[in-house]
Amino acid sequence: MRRVYLDHNATTPLDPRVLEAMQPYLIECFGNASSMHYYGRQAKQALEKARALAAKVIGAQPDEVIFTSGGTESDNTALRGIAYQKRSGHIIASSIEHHAVLRTCNALAGDGFTVTFLPVDSRGVVDPDELKKSIRRDTILISVMRANNETGVIEPIPEIGLIAREHGIPFHCDAVQAMGKIPVDVDSLHADLLSLSAHKIYGPKGIGALFVKKGMTLSPLITGGHHEKGLRAGTENVPAIVGFARALEIAVDELDIYRTRVLHLRNMLESKLLMGMEGVALHSAGTERLPHTSCMGFASVEAESILLHLDLKGIAASSGSACTTGEPEPSHVLTAMGVSPEIAQGTIRFSLGRQNTEEEIEYTGEVLKAAVNQLRAISFPWQAAGKRISITG
Repeated sequence: MRRVYLDHNATTPLDPRVLEAMQPYLIECFGNASSMHYYGRQAKQALEKARALAAKVIGAQPDEVIFTSGGTESDNTALRGIAYQKRSGHIIASSIEHHAVLRTCNALAGDGFTVTFLPVDSRGVVDPDELKKSIRRDTILISVMRANNETGVIEPIPEIGLIAREHGIPFHCDAVQAMGKIPVDVDSLHADLLSLSAHKIYGPKGIGALFVKKGMTLSPLITGGHHEKGLRAGTENVPAIVGFARALEIAVDELDIYRTRVLHLRNMLESKLLMGMEGVALHSAGTERLPHTSCMGFASVEAESILLHLDLKGIAASSGSACTTGEPEPSHVLTAMGVSPEIAQGTIRFSLGRQNTEEEIEYTGEVLKAAVNQLRAISFPWQAAGKRISITG
């Protein structure tokens, strides 16, 4: 069967160049980076070289990069690390954050911290003025993502980070989805803490990083040895770290080529669907988005039914974040944007990648139109509305 992968926000395939960089540390160079002998020194050298490369990519210093198991751990380390250090206080996060941030904030609220979730407008954008209004004397942390994983909306982080800095409040930015699609620089974002993950940029799963600005003090989540400046105990996963650094290097080197190519394909897909179908909403239209992400709602059909039809034709997409698959509630992101439940429940996310082609986009457009038309033929709301359902977005 023909296979088309359009779910790169969930994960990406491992780049062969990344695997090539990792292989020596899977077999020959197997030492523990904390050991003093030759094998340990060999691993330590690779570890620190990777740290320096990762730091350079985001405009940081090597000792400001801590390796973790992925974006979720990085987010948890940032939020809990500050909270446990302060012991009490007020936290601000946007209402469209990844669940790694939202559920951590809710857990901290259960531990006695107070949390404010910033609203977004109909495009999914945080208003910096709302942030200013929410800041209190006891605010200990602000957390807003660089780009949303469902809609691709790019948030005004430089302005938000500057507000946090002017008030002397630590600022955390989840840049997991933004890395490799748009430039990420900790100084221009005014970030004190920044989360990254390898498997979103054609690197291995199970490895991520947290930028911790020099002078920041965090309480560790995982205690044990002295690894990662005492912030993340446990033997470092050197092969994965080496692969992560190589993936970062490739992503930055090829950023302009990547953006141009996927933006062309995304625009092609959106035009094909918006021009050729009724009852289609392009979420977050009219605002800056990641070049590879398209989030579209189809009236009077269920996303799960569309995805099943697509999968039967070899096309992989999603109805939102992979971390929320199987949840019956509409996307919290779309709900925060004021999208109607009907459209939210019929929303599909397409996230394109390096290997996608124009032929695949043409094929996807045809299959999707046929699937939606077939489902609407048995949809009472669509038939009852006389195939004229008002769509905004």
